[in-house]
Amino acid sequence: MLCCRRFPIIAFLLLLAFWGYATFSVAATIRIGEINPLSGRLAKQGVEIHQGVAVAVAEVNEAGGLDGRQVEIISRDDQSQPDVAISRAEELCGWKKVLALTGGYVDSLVGPISEVAKKYQVPYVASASLQKDLTQRGNHYFFRVAKIKGFVEPLCSMLADHVHPQRLAILHAATPGSTEFSRDLRGCLQSRGIAVMLMEKFRPGTPDFTPLIGKLANMNIEVIISGGFFADHLLLLRQLKENRVSPKAYIGPFGIAYESFIGEMGDDAEYLYSTCAWHPGITNPGTEAASKDFVERFRSMFHREPNTTNMHGYTSARVVLAAIQNVVHQKKPLTGPNIRQSLAELDLALPMERVAFDNHGDPRHYQHLVVQIQKGKFEVIYPPERTTASAIYPMPTWGQRK
Repeated sequence: MLCCRRFPIIAFLLLLAFWGYATFSVAATIRIGEINPLSGRLAKQGVEIHQGVAVAVAEVNEAGGLDGRQVEIISRDDQSQPDVAISRAEELCGWKKVLALTGGYVDSLVGPISEVAKKYQVPYVASASLQKDLTQRGNHYFFRVAKIKGFVEPLCSMLADHVHPQRLAILHAATPGSTEFSRDLRGCLQSRGIAVMLMEKFRPGTPDFTPLIGKLANMNIEVIISGGFFADHLLLLRQLKENRVSPKAYIGPFGIAYESFIGEMGDDAEYLYSTCAWHPGITNPGTEAASKDFVERFRSMFHREPNTTNMHGYTSARVVLAAIQNVVHQKKPLTGPNIRQSLAELDLALPMERVAFDNHGDPRHYQHLVVQIQKGKFEVIYPPERTTASAIYPMPTWGQRK
């Protein structure tokens, strides 16, 4: 009888102990959310962002976590669809109660997530966002590690200072980011005395560039700047070669500065220009050791070389983790407003950039380098203080190549 009376007490004590352990386990971890297109048309880029985030979290956890607390990353797939992105953000902010959000690829997905984050006062540091409008909406909980100006200024200066072409064309995909890039670049070039002879848009995934190539040939265009993406460059360049149209320079700021692009194009990738915020061996001065550590950790986790998209994911996650660490060190509660304030005050040197935000949440120091593919490698040809090789201009015609 005594045994039977003790059983409810013992059960209660075990339940109490389990509840206490579970509460301690949750309290002992720091939970951040990550939303990326891990499936759908943007899956390749979304997975690359996710891999960079995973490296940042692994790096912090292997070093002992944040003030002894391990970081838990809760990843969600937005399926490359804005409505799904909203649903995932609602889940992470409203139900999972994450302290902050990161990840995100293209503004059509990042924008809706940022609005949900604002509603819940959850700081969101986007990995890949360019559309200027997103940081002009008074959303104090939205930050990002990239901006269009970082592409435009170095490319404009390189063309004005070293090339000064007489007949230049800007082509761009019919997307907000590519359209804004092209518009801003044209304005910058015109202010530096370079006329843009042709400004033409095309639909991403265009199956045939032949009519556009005919127009470029008839206008005797010297420099082609294409604001298209990986697949657009592959097709346009192959059709330029088929039609024996050889510009003096072909520049693709998006999608060319990747080892996978050289793998697809082979020798025909030689002499092409692009822009690059980071690449193995191309890092923010003073961060060589940190960049090497990132590359080695990435290789050990994913068994391949990292690229600039991976680094954007890593950078955004490192920024979130640094902001949380600062709040912990200041012995303040880990709340959305406190983390947001920490982000606003952050000044952090990372391999891709020195990260500090302006009053709108844009990065102050995000700046690309202009690179050219030479002998299968990306060589920095601008700015002068970072060059690793001289630019080859004009590039050989298709017929002059081996």
